[in-house]
This record gives sequence, structure tokens and C-alpha cells, in this order.
Amino acid sequence: MQSRIFNLPVLFLLLVVVVVGVVLYQRFNVDELPADIASGNGRIEATDIIVASRLPGRVQQVFVDEGDLVKKGQKLAQMDTAPLEALLREAEARLEQAKESKRYAEALVAVRDSERTLSSKQYERLKALVEGGNAPIEQLDQSLTKKETAEAALQAARIQVIEAGAAIEAIRANVARVKTDIEDSVLLATADGRVLYRLAEPGEVVGAGGRVLVLVDLLDTHMSIFLPTSQASVLSMGDEARIVLDALPNIALPASISFVSPVAQFTPKMVETRVEREQLMFRVKLKINTDLLMRHIDVVKTGVPGEGYVRLKKEAVWPEALQNIPE
Repeated sequence: MQSRIFNLPVLFLLLVVVVVGVVLYQRFNVDELPADIASGNGRIEATDIIVASRLPGRVQQVFVDEGDLVKKGQKLAQMDTAPLEALLREAEARLEQAKESKRYAEALVAVRDSERTLSSKQYERLKALVEGGNAPIEQLDQSLTKKETAEAALQAARIQVIEAGAAIEAIRANVARVKTDIEDSVLLATADGRVLYRLAEPGEVVGAGGRVLVLVDLLDTHMSIFLPTSQASVLSMGDEARIVLDALPNIALPASISFVSPVAQFTPKMVETRVEREQLMFRVKLKINTDLLMRHIDVVKTGVPGEGYVRLKKEAVWPEALQNIPE
């Protein structure tokens, strides 16, 4: 009798544990899914961004370390621009020289135009004198030759102005190109992310396209799952999805379908039977909500395993365990 009384509290405690366990299992277990919910396992991934030098040169300075969070437009590294700045000064000097040449050509046009005007007037006067018998025809021929020579000289001077203008535009384009090269020598972050690898150090010489850093775009964090033909065929871009990570089993991360592969990932050599056709698997990419990523970008990690869930019908209701999404 005493033994039975002694066991009652223990039995009651065990009963409470079992009840709580069942409740928690029903709340957070998503192994038993409704027919309209499909799932697949995967790992959290993100897009890698290669930060490389467009031109060959020496790395002057790297401003970030591995693991640092960076913002879009942030200065990450600086290439040595001394050779480019020398080229820029040379190009700007040649530009000034070309401008002076054009001004000289324009002044020469004015001179040649005056000479042509004078020779034309002399020719008209001699022509009138010859017609009146007051001047020999030889003088008229000489005046005509002088007039035609002046017109040709004027035309040549005008061509020199055009050539000088073209030379100025070519040098200006060269100046703009060198300035662009100098601007591109500053390596900027093209997206918010984290520095994954630092591949070059100050003083190292890299070639054209040489990699300096590798970033991971944390705002493009996603999970890829694989679903059979019958399930993948009814999914659409933008459909709502959920992701549950092994590290956070009680939280469902909101996501959306950003890609459904048009090509099967596994194709039998001879697709003949229904069973074989059902073996075809398609990759489905689930992108985590961008606003959520932005709010928690400092703790976003890649490589974390988990489970992705999609609805095969838009009107399907998420299980209770998949409705516990973060605020």
C-alpha cells in the first residue's frame, strides 16, 4: 500500500511529460504533412560575388577582412593608380595641345578666307579692264590662277580645322577612358553581404580579372529542394513557401519560389513505365524573404541544413507548425 502511494506522484509526473510531449509534437512536428503540402531537404545557400580587378595592377590596400559585413557601394580595396594617373596627365597635356592646334587652324582659315576675298576682287577688276581693252589677257589669267589657289588654300585650312576637332574628340575619349580605369581601380561592393574569402594582399600584383575578394550576397539567401514531377509541375514562380532549419526547429522562415528547373535533375536511360517517370526530380529554389534577411543580416549563415515546404494548391492551409513565422 505504501509502495502504491509512493508511485502516484511519479505516475502523475510521467503523465504530464507525455501530454506535453504529445502537444509539442503535434505543434512542431511537420513529418506528417497534408496531401497538399510537399517538402524536401536542403541547405541554406547564397550567391557568391567575385570582386576582381578589371585591369592588371598592384593591390594597394584592402579595407575589409574575412567575415566582415559590407554594404552595397562600400569601398573594399584600392588598386595602385600611379601609372594610370601618369597616363591621364599625358592625355590631358595632349588635349591642350590639340586645342591649340585647332585654334591655329581656325586662325589660318580666317587668313585664307581674306586672301581668297582679295584675289576674287582683283580678278573681277582685271576682268573688267580686259573687257574694256585696258589690260592684257595674260594678267587676267594670272589673277584667275591666284584666285583658284586662294580658294584651294581656304579649303585645305578648313580641313585642318576638321582634323583638329577630330583629334580633340579622340584625345577626350582617351582621357575619359583613363579616368574610367582610375575609377574602376576602386573595388566596391555590389550588394550587401559578408566577406567570404580575402584572396589578395597589399603589394600583390594581379592580372586582368584577378580576384581580390569573394563576397556572399546575404540578401539572396535560398534553399534548393528536389521534388518529383507530379509536385514540381503544379508550382509557379512567386508561390509562398516555408523553410525550417535544423538549428531553429520551432520557427518557419517565410520564403517564396524563385525558380523551378525546366530540366529534370535525374532522367532514367529509358523512360518507359509510370514508376520510372515518377523518379524524375526537379530542382525548386526557395528564396527567403528579403525584409527578414535585412533585419537579421548579421546572423545569416549559409550551409545550415533544413527542410523546405511548398503548397501544391494555393488554397491549402499551412500546418500549425509552419505558421510560427518570425515577426
